[in-house]
Amino acid sequence: MERSSREALGQQEKLKAEHRHRAKILNLKLREAEQQRLRQAEQERLRREEGQGRLRSLYALQEEVLQLRQQLDASDRHRDLLKLDLSAFLTRGNQLCGLISGIIRAASENGFPSAEDQAVAERALQEMRDLLSDLQQEIARACEEKRRRDEEEAQAKRQGSLLQQGPEVHKASPAPSQGPAGKQNEDLQVKVQDSTMQWYQQLQEASGQCVLAFEGLTSSKDSQAKKIKMDLQKAATIPVSQISTIAGSKLKEIFDKIHSLLSGKPVQSGGRSVSVTLSPQGLDFVQYKLAEKFVKQGEEEVASHHEAAFPIAVVASGIWELHPRVGDLILAHLHKKCPYSVPFYPAFREGMALEDYQRMLGYQVKDSKVEQQDNFLKRMSGMIRLYAAIIQLRWPYGSRQESHPHGLNHGWRWLAQILNMEPLSDVTATLLFDFLEVCGNALMKQYQAQFWKMVLLIKEDYFPRIEAITSSGQMGSFIRLKQFLEKCLQRKEIPVPKGFLTSSFWRS
Repeated sequence: MERSSREALGQQEKLKAEHRHRAKILNLKLREAEQQRLRQAEQERLRREEGQGRLRSLYALQEEVLQLRQQLDASDRHRDLLKLDLSAFLTRGNQLCGLISGIIRAASENGFPSAEDQAVAERALQEMRDLLSDLQQEIARACEEKRRRDEEEAQAKRQGSLLQQGPEVHKASPAPSQGPAGKQNEDLQVKVQDSTMQWYQQLQEASGQCVLAFEGLTSSKDSQAKKIKMDLQKAATIPVSQISTIAGSKLKEIFDKIHSLLSGKPVQSGGRSVSVTLSPQGLDFVQYKLAEKFVKQGEEEVASHHEAAFPIAVVASGIWELHPRVGDLILAHLHKKCPYSVPFYPAFREGMALEDYQRMLGYQVKDSKVEQQDNFLKRMSGMIRLYAAIIQLRWPYGSRQESHPHGLNHGWRWLAQILNMEPLSDVTATLLFDFLEVCGNALMKQYQAQFWKMVLLIKEDYFPRIEAITSSGQMGSFIRLKQFLEKCLQRKEIPVPKGFLTSSFWRS
């Protein structure tokens, strides 16, 4: 009985141990199952969050695509005006809108969009942006072509009217002025050549037409239009004001930002995305304000810091090459603020108010008070220095196949024409010095012996004329020019201007 009892107890202990073992295994399996359930729940939550995030992103993409589509529709107004066929752009725009709508609809039916769906939608959005940019460039080219045709027609009409009026129209010429010895200088003119004057007037007319083109944007009372105008103005002017004698890599960033803005691509400005496509008149407005700012930098920044002319000029030259209309507007602004850059000496007309005439000469008149002569000459010098830098510089990352849009030949023309006109006291000597100090070295390399003949002409023939009209109190600018050219003639070399951009600048 004792043995049987012990065997029964042993069996019972064995059963208890087996039960504990099975309970332990069961607990482990239950814990694993719970952990698996929790992992699956977390994965499902993450999947839902990612899916919801993708869905929100798709809705945002769809909204932007629809906005771009509206801008495509707005561009359709150019169809009749410019005789452009925009149907291909509009058709593709509709297809891209349909593609994204289809992705969202399918995703809603299947639960959530996949990463592949989002990638396809992002590619569609980028294609839509590129499509709008291509359309804007196409319209800009068509506008430029139309403007050129209109100018040619207007020029033909003017020439026709001149022919109808007869030859007596061309007979009027100013009376020759008195030279140093009291003799008449019949070989010098008081006014600019007819071809140059015609060019000057065409640029001013083109500038006026540009202002009229964006008048709706500037005169709008709508708060949204005002906000767009302010954003576009900041996006156009702030990068130009940031140009200085900084490293070449930073200058390239500024150039790329301006080029992108003019090409219709969105750029960041003030923490917001800004594009000329926000308004049908956006491109005209940005081109005008950009050109105005370049000239203003010459008037203010270059006037105070002469070395700043070169980085500002190289960006302006590069933009001019890619966007010729901006170059024409730069010239129009420059000629209006500094008529001596044409060169053009405005004549006083009977009945003209004195203040209006002073403004035509380039003086600033505020509250009937004319600015000091020193300040006037400083501003004119800044603008002439910027112009002299532009004509000799090219954007180093651009195409070298095309010629400079406004190269040294224009500098040679300016120099020849200014020497064919009667000098102005203080002004002519100042601007000749500024011009030759900045681009004299480039002209010397380009024209060689011809250039030195021009310098000798200035010394032997033009210096006496300047000296004859210059009072003793205004001799400073004349003496500075005289000493500069005499030193250059002795050394047979015009020095490289201070601040000229070298290859090391672009490597920095």
